[in-house]
Amino acid sequence: MMWPLTGVAQPGPVLTRAIPSTGEALPLVGLGTWITFNVGRDAEARDSCAEIMRAFFAAGGRLIDSSPMYGSSQEVVGYGLQKLGPSPRLFSADKVWTSSGSAGPSQIEASRRHWRVPRFDLLQVHNLLSWETHLRTLLAMKAVGEVRYVGITTSEGRRHREFESIMRQHPLDFIQVTYNILDREVEERILPLAAERGIGVIVNRPFQQGALLDRLERHPLPPWAAEIDARSWAQFILKFIVSHPAVTCAIPATTRVDHVSENMAAASGRLPDAALRARMIAYVEAL
Repeated sequence: MMWPLTGVAQPGPVLTRAIPSTGEALPLVGLGTWITFNVGRDAEARDSCAEIMRAFFAAGGRLIDSSPMYGSSQEVVGYGLQKLGPSPRLFSADKVWTSSGSAGPSQIEASRRHWRVPRFDLLQVHNLLSWETHLRTLLAMKAVGEVRYVGITTSEGRRHREFESIMRQHPLDFIQVTYNILDREVEERILPLAAERGIGVIVNRPFQQGALLDRLERHPLPPWAAEIDARSWAQFILKFIVSHPAVTCAIPATTRVDHVSENMAAASGRLPDAALRARMIAYVEAL
């Protein structure tokens, strides 16, 4: 059984989007672990991360994303899952990240042990590192039921041309890219191609590692944000991201329970249409 959640307001019904390759529904907001869960052996910090996970699941969250590149983050996720008890809601997303193609399977197994899960739902080739060999490994694992979904990742606009080529040539279930109200390069080719090819999209760095929120919070939220049930800049930005029809899930990271609850609330209520999305862009760019 999971810990009961107290003192945190529950959002409305969680909005989901179907994974294109299967139709399985995922909540529009997930949980990233880069930096925020890299707390080493600090017992208090590990317990704080477990509280983040508890609030995330209680608010209807499912997808948690990590990587071997994220220091102790995988072990901390595993600690949280052990402390909270198994959650049927968990959608476990991790990555393979090693320059040695032959070392991929052993790294994946080490990651699985860190998480303490029987298998991953999604495995991704992190930042295309040795992607040819690792993608073959992941597709072979999927063929025998050792992982459910396969994908590739990039961030901050890196290697988009190569990324697009891989999307066209290989049977991917997911891609992971950087996208937010200011970083919109993927709108031109990557997101349309994902929609065309039936590939799910996970969005990283929705807040530019906090820099975007730091900039926006010096300004008032526009009154018309209420039209999409956005009560904070974080919700404003997340609702912009997940309202793109090609996006499956955004994965903000946080160190605070109130922030994870605020982020999850962005996956409820109304979302902007195309006209309001354009208005949101214009407002933010003018600040």
